[in-house]
Amino acid sequence: MAPRRDDRSAPTLHDVARAAGVSFKTVSNVLNDHPQVRDTTRAKVLAAVEELGYRPNLTARNLRLGRSGVIALAVPELSQAFFAQLADEVIRVAAEQGLVVLVEQTGGDRDRELEVLRNPRLALTDGLLLAPLGLTHEDVPPTWTPSSPLVVLGERLFPGPVDHVTMQHEAAARAATEHLLGLGRRRVVLLGAHADETSSVAGLRHAGYAAALHGAGVTLDDELVIPVETWDRPSGAEAMARALDAGLRPDAVFAMNDDLALGALRSLQERGLSVPADVALVGFDDVPDGRFSYPSLTTVEPGRHEVARLAVQLLGERISEGTGPGAEPRVVAPEFRLVARESTRL
Repeated sequence: MAPRRDDRSAPTLHDVARAAGVSFKTVSNVLNDHPQVRDTTRAKVLAAVEELGYRPNLTARNLRLGRSGVIALAVPELSQAFFAQLADEVIRVAAEQGLVVLVEQTGGDRDRELEVLRNPRLALTDGLLLAPLGLTHEDVPPTWTPSSPLVVLGERLFPGPVDHVTMQHEAAARAATEHLLGLGRRRVVLLGAHADETSSVAGLRHAGYAAALHGAGVTLDDELVIPVETWDRPSGAEAMARALDAGLRPDAVFAMNDDLALGALRSLQERGLSVPADVALVGFDDVPDGRFSYPSLTTVEPGRHEVARLAVQLLGERISEGTGPGAEPRVVAPEFRLVARESTRL
C-alpha cells in the first residue's frame, strides 16, 4: 500500500523508496539502470514508480551534473527534405532521453560551419551534432580538439576524440546503379556529380556508380555524368532539361538524392519521356514525397533513423564521459536498403 501523500505535490524518489520498501539508493540504481539490482527488487521499484506516477526532475539532475539538458544540431538547410527529416528524427530520439535540441542552419557554407564550432552560444549546450558540407580536411588541423562534445554526421573529417556517424554512400550508390543495370539499362546518367571530389558524399556516390558500371562491363561515358552543385529540385530539373535538350538520350538516371530525382522526373515527363518505360529513375534518401510522386520513386533508404539514434547515443556517451585527448574516435555507418517502386518497375 503506497503511503498517503499531499496530492498537490509531485512524488519524489523518497516516496518511491517508501512505497517499494527499499532504500533511496536502490531506487536511484534502478532508475539509472544499474546492472547489480535483483530482478525482484527492480520490479518492486518500477511498480511503485508506476503507481505513484513518479517523473524524474530533469532540471535538478542537470544542475547536479553541471549540464543544460540541451544539445545543438547544425544542418545545411531545413528546406532540403533529407535534413528536415534528420532534424525531426534527432529531436524525437533526444526527447526520449530528456534532451532538448537547438537547431542551427549553416547553408552548407564553410565559414558558417566554422562559426558554429566557435559560437559562444554552444557553451549553453552540452554538445553538438554537426552535418558539414563546406568544411574540408584542410580546415581542421591534426592538433585540433573540440572544446565540447562533438559528433559529426558525415565522412571522417575531424581528428581527435570526435565520433562520426556516416552512411554507406559508395556501397549504396553501387547497389542503386546495379539495380538499373539489372533492368538491362546501359546508358545510365549520374545526376549530381561534383568535379574533383573523391572523399565527399558526391565523390563516394560517384565511385559507387563507376564500380557498378565496371562490374557489369559497361564503359563509363563522361557525357552521362552530369554535374549539379546544389542538390535541390530546381537544380535537378534544370540540369536534366539542359542535358535532354542538348540531345542526351539516357535509358536510366541515378540521382545523387531524391530532390534531384524529383526535379529530373519533371523534366523527363515534360519532354514526353515515360518513366520507367523510356528512362528508369533511382534517387537516394527515401524522402516522403518520393512515395507520392507519379510514378513513385525508387530510392535508397540510408538508415536515417539509425543515423539519428546513433548520433544522439554517441553524443550522450561523450557528454557523460568527457572528451579527453585519449578518447578513441568511433566511425559507424548503419545498413541501407534499396526501396523499389514504380520509377523502375515496368
